[in-house]
This record gives sequence, C-alpha cells and structure tokens, in this order.
Amino acid sequence: MILLTPSSSFLQCTNKLLLSERRTGLRLQDFARRNAANMLSVANMLVGMSSILSNLSGHNHAACWLLLIGYLLDLADGAVARRLDACSALGAKLDDFADFTTFGIATSLLLRTPALGDNVLCVCYVLSVFVRLCFFSSGIPFMYRGLPCIYSSAILATSSLLLGGNSATLRVIAVAMILFMISQNFYPHDRVLESQAWKKVVYVGGVMILFCCSISPACVYYLLWSVSYLLFPTSLWSSKV
Repeated sequence: MILLTPSSSFLQCTNKLLLSERRTGLRLQDFARRNAANMLSVANMLVGMSSILSNLSGHNHAACWLLLIGYLLDLADGAVARRLDACSALGAKLDDFADFTTFGIATSLLLRTPALGDNVLCVCYVLSVFVRLCFFSSGIPFMYRGLPCIYSSAILATSSLLLGGNSATLRVIAVAMILFMISQNFYPHDRVLESQAWKKVVYVGGVMILFCCSISPACVYYLLWSVSYLLFPTSLWSSKV
C-alpha cells in the first residue's frame, strides 16, 4: 500500500489543476483561432445594423462612417480566415449575411427620401446586391463577376458625405453602381492584406485616416481607393500584379 503524504497529495492536486487550466487555455485558443474571422463578420453585420438605425434616426453622417468601418472589416475577415486556416461553410454564410446587411440594406438607405422613385431605387439597389452575391463566383480563380458591393457602398457613402447628401447626384451614382454590380465584367480578388506591401500600406492608411482625420480627407481617401479599383481593377488590384 502506498501512503500519500499531505505534501505529495497537494502536489498531485496542483498538477491536475495546472493540466486542467492548460487544456482549457488550449481549447480557448483553438476556439479563438477557428472563430476570429467569424467574429469579424459578425462585427461587420452589427456595424451594418447600427448604420441602418443611424440612418433611420436621421444621423446620415454616422451611417456613412459606419459603412466605411464595415468596408475595413470585410477586407480583413477573409484574410484572417485564410491566415488561420479557419475557412468554413458557416464563415462563408456569415460573410454573405454581413455583406447583404451592410453593403446592401444599410447602403441603400442612403438613397431613401419620401419620394416614391427614390424608394424604388433603394429596392433596386438591394436587389442588385442580392444578385451580385448570388453570382459571386466567376468560375475563374481569384476573379469576381460584377463589381463587388463593398466598393459601390464606399463610393456611395463617401459621395454622400462630400456632397452633403445631394439626392440628384446620389441617384446617378447609385444607378451607375447598380449597372456595374449586375454587369458580367470580371474584377480581381484584390486580397489587400495578402498581396503586395503597398496594398497593406493602403489598408493601414485607411484605418488611420478613418479614426484620426476629419471627414473630408477620409472621404477623399476612400473614394480614390474605391474608384481606382473600379477603373483599374486588373492593372492595380489584381493579386497577381
């Protein structure tokens, strides 16, 4: 018979506790790794909902600002998922829901006025984002079919801020964005955070200018960023460049 002294019993209990804590820590780390990108998608969705509430409350500036935050989150979630090897069917669905909420519904409300025509335009914009997300795959690796809705959203949000919500100009821009999104043109998967160093600098600059500068410089920065993708998709933003 082996008799355990108080000291050896205490050591065994301590070792069991340490092992249990270590296993718990490893489980938490694994959970965080597998769900980091999903959390970014959920954050994007919450930002989109907040933008919707801000717009309905008459806070147009806040609604546009939140859309730009969603822009940054959307560019990050895919990169994080691939970096951590945590891509999943759930993550893809969350990303689509977040995109539809933020870049579809929330963005369309920037066009909302009491006029029936503007409300019809809102519906058309949401439907074009829906169609764009349904036909996301082009069958060609690293290529989209139709302008990604994240860029049309950024162009509308920055234009709304710079123009003070001028309805006539926003209508023209919205119609153009709808046509680009439902077009059959090919656009590259930019993968800003997984490509050339200068693209990462552009992203970091976008984060800094959004939270550290006034409205006008930030809007000009994001407008140039999005329009450059629209006009020079392959020569500038292809991941193979």
